[in-house]
Amino acid sequence: MFWAPFRLNFLCLIVFLVASFRLAVVAQSRVQDDKSTNSGQAASATGQEQDPLKRPLSKKQQKAGRDAISGKEHSLRKWPDEDVSVIITKEERDAFILLSNEEERERYTEIFWQNRDPTPDTIENEYRDEYYRRVAYANERFSSGVPGSKTDRGRIYILHGPPDEIESHPSGGTYERPLQQGGGTTTTFPFETWRYRYLEGVGDDVVLEFVDSCMCGDYHMTIDPTEKDALAHTPMGRPPFPRQNDGSGQLDALRIFVGAQRPPQVRFKDLQEIVSHKVNFNLISFDVLANFVRATSDTVLVPITIQIKNRDITFVNTNGVERGTVNIFGRLTTLTGRVAQTFEDTVHVDIPHDLLAKSAERAAVYGKALPLQPRRYLLELVVKDVNGGRLGTWRHELHVPDFNDDRLVSSSLIVADRMEAVPTTNVGQGNFVIGDTYVRSRVPGADGKPVTFRHGQKIGFWMQIYNLGVDEKTHHPSATVGYDVVNRASGKSVIHSQQSTSQMRHAGDQITLQKTLAASDLQAGIYELRVKINDEVSKQTIEPSAAFGVE
Repeated sequence: MFWAPFRLNFLCLIVFLVASFRLAVVAQSRVQDDKSTNSGQAASATGQEQDPLKRPLSKKQQKAGRDAISGKEHSLRKWPDEDVSVIITKEERDAFILLSNEEERERYTEIFWQNRDPTPDTIENEYRDEYYRRVAYANERFSSGVPGSKTDRGRIYILHGPPDEIESHPSGGTYERPLQQGGGTTTTFPFETWRYRYLEGVGDDVVLEFVDSCMCGDYHMTIDPTEKDALAHTPMGRPPFPRQNDGSGQLDALRIFVGAQRPPQVRFKDLQEIVSHKVNFNLISFDVLANFVRATSDTVLVPITIQIKNRDITFVNTNGVERGTVNIFGRLTTLTGRVAQTFEDTVHVDIPHDLLAKSAERAAVYGKALPLQPRRYLLELVVKDVNGGRLGTWRHELHVPDFNDDRLVSSSLIVADRMEAVPTTNVGQGNFVIGDTYVRSRVPGADGKPVTFRHGQKIGFWMQIYNLGVDEKTHHPSATVGYDVVNRASGKSVIHSQQSTSQMRHAGDQITLQKTLAASDLQAGIYELRVKINDEVSKQTIEPSAAFGVE
């Protein structure tokens, strides 16, 4: 009986504490609901829910945004650093990081290029096409243990194009110093001086200097004229170039150094609506070939070649010359239906009247190179014979490969009827130009018959190899390339040759292979070129091949 009042009071205390705890939880929940409601109302009032770049993000979403440049989820997340690191502004990069899903990122890349399109009223985006041409050339010309587009020379080339003048000292050696650097004779590391008559936002007569102080092909940009002086870096070396005491001179050099690497200004403007074209069907035959060449780790240059037999074109005689006119329209869409690229062009074919009959089996060839991200597309083409009023269509799935950085891979092995170096002023410009080489590919027939060359013609082969291993000590690859031309009928090799990367100029983790054969050196028949690349550093081997015929 003594414990009864105490037990009753104890039970009452427990009930009171439980009730108080429940009331506190309810109150806290209401506060959180009110905060959430007020936040939602504020966001709705300011329109933030409609703008993915302004709406508040959770910590999870913020982390996902930070992963956008780390490549942890999707290849597009690496787009700012891998594709457009040279030209993207800090504000654009910060906005991209805030995007929360892949659809927003794809739309953002469209806006990015539209903001730079110099002719928004046309289908083509000349700025984007020129950018990827320069990236492809930089990767081919300036690689040195890293892709050429990541080097200082590569970045400057991509931003400003080829310099007006280049003073090159690829082996260094004896050098007469100019008077402004003290005069006299010294010995230098390899270096290059690039001169631009004018750079927008920088000024007139801009001189940029690149020095390979490691003697390994890695030229870095510098504002210090003493950096190329090899003797100044030895214990008993000569005095370095005298430094300028004029503070304004050093500030000017620094201003040029920074300004030359600054991304170009962007013209912000309203987006243009994408025009949808209707694809019609009729009868005119043509053959199509798509090749694949890496531009960046996430972008592939896709040269598309269209070949039309002259017999399928209607010619009109004008002053003794037969002219055929063909209009071409192309569209690429993703598998979700989003338009990725469109293009259209007119091709004229002129043949002397007395040679028209003999030219019936020859073909008109058209080429268009498109920068695309690795994925599957639907490619639709329409060809119109203007004089005859006939149409032909072609629809096919296009799988753009991913040239990832983990394995030895190659571009398409292109079989060409014309392959030649282009003038410096035309590098990366025009149909069939890849980097500094004009490569006009031939198109196999739809029946699977390989391309055929006549005696007297030259047979060209062009391809690139990617992701070669680079020796940590020499900073160069170590690989062999073997060529075998095999007669398919006999199975025997009729031509064999081999070369190593030590014999190649500018060999890095990417190399370009070119080979030319004379059709007259081969008997009539079907042949196959087999290329074997053996990488001694990464211990990987690939063996691309291509068929061709001689008649």
